[in-house]
Order: sequence, then C-alpha cells, then structure tokens
Amino acid sequence: MKTLSIAAIAGVLAISGCADMSQTQRGTATGAGIGGILGAVTGGGGGGRALGGAAIGGAIGAVAGNIWSNRMEEQKRAMEQATQGTGVQVTQTQDNRLKLEIPSDISFDTGRADIKPELRPVLDRFAATLVENPATTVTIVGHTDNTGSDAINDPLSTQRAARTRDYLTTRGVGVGRFMIEGRGSHEPLVPNTSDANRAKNRRVEIYVAEPQQQAQQQQAPAGYAPPPPPRY
Repeated sequence: MKTLSIAAIAGVLAISGCADMSQTQRGTATGAGIGGILGAVTGGGGGGRALGGAAIGGAIGAVAGNIWSNRMEEQKRAMEQATQGTGVQVTQTQDNRLKLEIPSDISFDTGRADIKPELRPVLDRFAATLVENPATTVTIVGHTDNTGSDAINDPLSTQRAARTRDYLTTRGVGVGRFMIEGRGSHEPLVPNTSDANRAKNRRVEIYVAEPQQQAQQQQAPAGYAPPPPPRY
C-alpha cells in the first residue's frame, strides 16, 4: 500500500507539471491522480482490491472539480475588456476558476466597507456575465492591511465581501450562488512595510467557478435522468 501511494503521488506531480497541458487538462489529470490515491487507500484488503479502488477513485477524481468551458472563457474576455485601465486583474486559476483581484484604489476607502463609485461599472458588467452564465458559483474574499487590530480588520474584510455580494444581487444575481469570506490581514500579497504595500494588501478577490456536475445538469436535456451508480 505504501509503495502504491508513493507511486500515485509521484504520478500526480509528474502529470500535473507537464508544460504542454492546458489548464483544464492539468486539473483533470490532477483530479484523477488524487482520486486514484483515495481509491487505493479506501480499497484496502490487499493489492488487487487496492488497485480496483484506485481505478474507481481515479474515475471519480477525473470528473470532479471545475471545468473551463467556452462560457467561462467568454466571461474572462468580457471582464478583461470591462476592467481595462482600472487595475483589476483578471486571471484563470490552476483549479479552473475565474479570478478578479480588485485593488483598494477603486474598491473601498481605508477603514470603510462602502463600495466606491469607480467600482460600480465593473460590478455592473460582472453581474451581467454572471446572469448570462447561471451554472457558476461565486466566492468573494475580503482582505485588509495590518493597520489596526484583528478585532477591527477581520469583520471589516467580511463586510467588504458582503457589500460586494449585496451589490451584485441588486443586479439580478441570485444570493444563493454566493459564498463570502473575510480574511483580515492574514494573507498579505506583500509585506506591510510601506503605504504602497499596504494599499496592495487591501483588496477584494472574486472567484467564479463552474463545477462540472452543475454544468452537466445545466446542459442535460429535459427529462434526462442520470444512470444509477454501479454496484460493487
């Protein structure tokens, strides 16, 4: 079992590091490898059974997680156009999520959770892309610099995430699609050693994901029912 697990982990690292793979391919390969490890561990009861568990786990891992669909790519392009010149960074993450990193310059004043007027046009366009792609889920994470105590910064970062969510819901995005988090000053991008650095650390990050299962449900024809799981 130990030999199998070590080999599986090495395979995950080797596959996911291939330079010629796309983001989606790397995510699927990594998921399959991790699923295989879990399957081998849960299979138990000797080599043959462990290998069977690894195969089952690999299949589960390969279909789990997020996908990068044409809709996600279109949403990324739309947000890149909408945020040109604003300082907002739009990227695709390793786990196939769309990430918007919004700096303090256009988001919130120091010590406040009120959305600045400069951010509203960006959020308006972002909300429109979310309405166009209803299979996605949204996670909003607020951050502060280290000025002040955790007793102030932790709730402030959560309030900023909540205000961003609330604004988007007024633009037609269902509240059930959101998760919010506040991480205070605990995850700085750069050391809080200057005003410029502290400004970089005061930010809001928005992550959009299209979970594979939800995407399949969204695309399934009317009346379609998935087949029952196999029995082992």
